[in-house]
Amino acid sequence: MNIRPLHDRIVAKRTDSEEEVRGGIIIPDTAKEKPQEAQVVAVGPGKLDDKGKRSPIDVKVGDRVLIGKYAGSEIKLDGVEHVILREDEVLAIIE
Repeated sequence: MNIRPLHDRIVAKRTDSEEEVRGGIIIPDTAKEKPQEAQVVAVGPGKLDDKGKRSPIDVKVGDRVLIGKYAGSEIKLDGVEHVILREDEVLAIIE
């Protein structure tokens, strides 16, 4: 399924961090925190300014980014969970 976000929105897939087991205790999925790292899947064309020109978006498809735990709106595409968020909700690009 193709998805094209509008304006300055970004579609990203949260990446699971490596699971560490310490002392034989396994934390269930329901008790784990949401990962803050995500892979950008799709990017919108950019936000329109007052003069009608598009402002380019700093992130591109394939970038690894840091996002807030509760940023954006969670959706399911083809059974895979994604998050749609605005460009200003991206905290950093991981290089």
